[in-house]
Amino acid sequence: MQKVERTNSKGGLDRDKVKRFLVNNIVTILFLVLCLVGLRLSGLSLAFYLNDIVSRIARNTFLVLALIIPVLAGMGLNFAIVLGAMAGQSAIIFITHWGIAGMNGIMLSVLICTPVALLLGYLTGKLLDRARGKEMITSLILGYFANGVYQLIFLILVGTVIPMNNEVLVLSSGVGLRSSIDLSGGLRYAIDDVIRVTFPVFVLYLSIGFILFSGYFLYKAIKNKDSRKKKKYIAFIVLGVLGFVWALITSLSISAVNMVRVPLLTMLIIAALCLFTHFFFKTKMGQDLRTVGQDPHIAEVSGINVSRRKIQAIMISTLLAAWGQIIFLQNLGAFSTYGSHEQVGMFAAAAILIGGASVSKATIGHALLGTVLFHTLFIVSPLAGRNLFGDAQIGEYFRSFVAYGVIAVALGLHAWKKLMQHKNKQV
Repeated sequence: MQKVERTNSKGGLDRDKVKRFLVNNIVTILFLVLCLVGLRLSGLSLAFYLNDIVSRIARNTFLVLALIIPVLAGMGLNFAIVLGAMAGQSAIIFITHWGIAGMNGIMLSVLICTPVALLLGYLTGKLLDRARGKEMITSLILGYFANGVYQLIFLILVGTVIPMNNEVLVLSSGVGLRSSIDLSGGLRYAIDDVIRVTFPVFVLYLSIGFILFSGYFLYKAIKNKDSRKKKKYIAFIVLGVLGFVWALITSLSISAVNMVRVPLLTMLIIAALCLFTHFFFKTKMGQDLRTVGQDPHIAEVSGINVSRRKIQAIMISTLLAAWGQIIFLQNLGAFSTYGSHEQVGMFAAAAILIGGASVSKATIGHALLGTVLFHTLFIVSPLAGRNLFGDAQIGEYFRSFVAYGVIAVALGLHAWKKLMQHKNKQV
């Protein structure tokens, strides 16, 4: 009889775990299903999909990763990364005007935008620290205000206060920039074209790295006698071996997948940011930010300068956004002078939320998974809409409100969870 009770109890615990998993990951599961259905309905070939998704991952992931540090510092989704994007975009505009091409132009863009982004991040951090508890809405409104200042500079001041004698960039009246800027022959693919490899070769390199890192963490788990983590990293190693075998076989065969080219340097830069983020939270500053995010009062009692740490989190996020916008624009090859930066915060926030993050918790895995799912939906929506309803515009409408919808759902779930936690405490 006691054995049956234990089994039932275990079954109950399993059901609770499944229920908790579904509730915590409902947004990710929903979009995973939508992506799979969309891929099926769109009729896209694997090679076409991979070519498009690889380009979008290289273009957008850096910007999505820029959101992680403010979230873990307890400041929610930093929609003010649009200020960093403006700094990076402004640097690109001036480098294009000066005619500096290739990696030299990219490095000079980074050099120019870095102090500007840090200053904007400092001012943003000061403002958000004063708006505690309302950081997200404040950062959103701040982005709109900064966009007005940006347009004032490049639409009115360029050609009047700021001299810029360039017939290609400046309007025929001599005042204000043209609505679009072409980076062809200059910064277009300046990072991406340094080295490109086929998709199977990229998976080969990725699998080797995955196996090595998993092996390192497996060694630590064995050393610490952590059986749960040991099983997890063994599974990761098996996954890496399977990826290695698939890549090796595919690279030696005649397949359309071999025509997909991956910008290796861009991916390495993204991997470097992932490693930086991972090890950053093991530093003193990173640990302080985690403490601030979990409970600011306890952080203050522990002697942590909460205001200073929050400002530092926003400064890092804004700087990363500036660099991310440079990566984004060189991959795009052409951009809207007054519009390319506007949706940066919204789309990055939507992507990380789709990956399973919340306004109080975000990881590198959430950012990577969310980027893949969000942009998969962008790829398949028009074709799925055309094949299902005979009108591709329906797919365009669908993906245009996805970003806003997922943010609304995530915020609603966050409020609901806080309410449930409060009720449970009272009980």
